[in-house]
Amino acid sequence: MKSWKSLTVAGIAAIALTLSACGTGGKANDVNTGGAQAAAGTKRDLSFAVVIHGNPDGSFWNVVKKGAEDAAAQYGVNVSITGDGEGAKQAQLIEAALAKNPNGMVVSLANPDALGSALGDVKSKNIPWVSINSGVDVSAKLGALEHVGQTETVAGQGAGQKLAAAGGKKLLCLIHEAGNIGLEQRCQGAAQAFGGQIEKLQVDLNNPQGIQATVKSKLLGDKSFDSVLALNPSVATATLAGMKDAGSTAKLGSFDIDKDVLSAIKAGDIAFTVDQQQYLQGYLPIAFLVLNHDNLNTVGGGLPVLTGPAFITKDNVSTVADLVSKGTR
Repeated sequence: MKSWKSLTVAGIAAIALTLSACGTGGKANDVNTGGAQAAAGTKRDLSFAVVIHGNPDGSFWNVVKKGAEDAAAQYGVNVSITGDGEGAKQAQLIEAALAKNPNGMVVSLANPDALGSALGDVKSKNIPWVSINSGVDVSAKLGALEHVGQTETVAGQGAGQKLAAAGGKKLLCLIHEAGNIGLEQRCQGAAQAFGGQIEKLQVDLNNPQGIQATVKSKLLGDKSFDSVLALNPSVATATLAGMKDAGSTAKLGSFDIDKDVLSAIKAGDIAFTVDQQQYLQGYLPIAFLVLNHDNLNTVGGGLPVLTGPAFITKDNVSTVADLVSKGTR
């Protein structure tokens, strides 16, 4: 499902490691069998701020956090990670990070309209930044060097195709964050590829029991739904409980990974989940910003660096589960 217009993550990561191994900013790095790394105990006087719209310790974002921290350790730089607020709250976090004069920033763009002023301040200070996760369509316009993530519409199309291939005719797509353009794009993409009827349902991410009850009520009220798409693993787990309460035999697809979703895929209760490989959304931007600082490198040429979509099904779930236990998937 990757567009020919995207850059391959593996190739870019190889370039980043190679240049790091050759040295950054005149400070040579040690290279061992584990890849290019900063010399033991060495810390460069470079700091990068990561400001996301989710909880850095949540099941999705803690993997992004680990990617950023692993890159920081490898390149010998400092990384701070803040989040847990969309819109105006995230804008405040950007301004707070900016006040510390970082050498670069990484920002997720779930609600880009609310971040325009704060990102304008980033630009006015000539601080390079990379967007991640959401906002691929507006990233370049807002001044990002590049965007790292998946194209949400394309990911949604892949999910819609899988549900259609399973015989689906009527799809319920759950939106768990109002105003999140990435979630809207996922449902839009699913609708484009599904071919049948689709209905969106607003739920509250922070109220799993409410999601369970809402899904149960919806499916009892309209038993023609044969497909359900959750856009978050926690939402998928609550949705599955609601489907079981309703006695629904609809096919359930999910986005992203946690242990409960992987267990449900193994059991055959969830057909698949879309994996955007969020570890790379933390790791690659730090590598890119270091290379931009040291060597004025940019990647993408205005096009996104895609980390997905990949799909986890019953066929490959056991292998991926081993990586999830290590915190890198």
